[in-house]
Amino acid sequence: MPVTIVTVGIDLAKMSFAVHGVNEAGKPELVRPDVRRGKLLELIASLPPCLIGMEACSGAHHWAREFQKFGHAVRIMAPKFVAPYRMGGKHGKNDAADAAAICEAVTRPNMRFVPIKTIEQQGKLFVHRAHQGYVAERTALINRIRGLLSEVGIVLPQAFKAFHRGVHEALEDLPGYCNQVIGELMNELSHIQERIAQSERQIQLMARQDEQQAQRLMQLSGVGPATASAIVASIGNGHDFKNGRQFSAWLGLVPRQNSSGGKVKLSSITKAGDNFLRTLLVLGARSVLMNAVGKNDPVSRWALQLKERRGYGRAVVAIAAKNARMCWAALSLQDQFKVPT
Repeated sequence: MPVTIVTVGIDLAKMSFAVHGVNEAGKPELVRPDVRRGKLLELIASLPPCLIGMEACSGAHHWAREFQKFGHAVRIMAPKFVAPYRMGGKHGKNDAADAAAICEAVTRPNMRFVPIKTIEQQGKLFVHRAHQGYVAERTALINRIRGLLSEVGIVLPQAFKAFHRGVHEALEDLPGYCNQVIGELMNELSHIQERIAQSERQIQLMARQDEQQAQRLMQLSGVGPATASAIVASIGNGHDFKNGRQFSAWLGLVPRQNSSGGKVKLSSITKAGDNFLRTLLVLGARSVLMNAVGKNDPVSRWALQLKERRGYGRAVVAIAAKNARMCWAALSLQDQFKVPT
């Protein structure tokens, strides 16, 4: 009687993969600690439809889409949720042990999974990641220019407009190579500024073109084109989450618990999950709180009362968590969702 493999764990890498498959009784039937990249699809295609688990890492969504073509059910998990199932803990870490741990973790009933992205979703996130990179490059370049000028006694303010004006005023008095280097760095800064403006226009265009999802999210206070398009590209219709609270927890916007003996102890937020989405929601929450002054709508009154009662920082996090839950509701319920007024 042929052996049936029902669950497979794959430890992903660039060139060499570890595969661990078990039967219905949980006994290992497929243990391949070194599968080359070109042979992985051939191996998976030879298996009957089964449950495949992988850790969320570079290439995970690509492999998930490829495996699904063969009729497999694919699940992606955060690495920190897999680590407790590794035999030997940190001291027994290797590719084979990771694959076995993934194979065990993917079958757990309470395991949380990462939504599998389509190629279109990843393409939209490419724009956001590139925009992030350009902004980081601009900050690094400005700090480099300010540091170089401070060596010759020129200290510039941090505000961009004042910095830009101060550099051009200082260029006239800089001698020789100092003038040449700062001029070249400023030219590079102008090119990065153009890239940032172009990526911002592209993000706004993506949000405008998505009338069914992104524009629905943009009706919420504190959710702009960048936040809306990034959330849609990350979770799609939100059906991978049971409710809005689960989505908020996935973003790390819930307090960390250290409760025991019936005593509830809550500390700062977990900051788990997607740092980029959490940052966008927090920035949007700051905008909501700043613009709430003088308004009389329920959301603004609630935000101001929360700030008065719990302080600015906690109010911002609470607004961000509330917006995350409403974003999930808007994507999941679609036309049934009513924007609060």
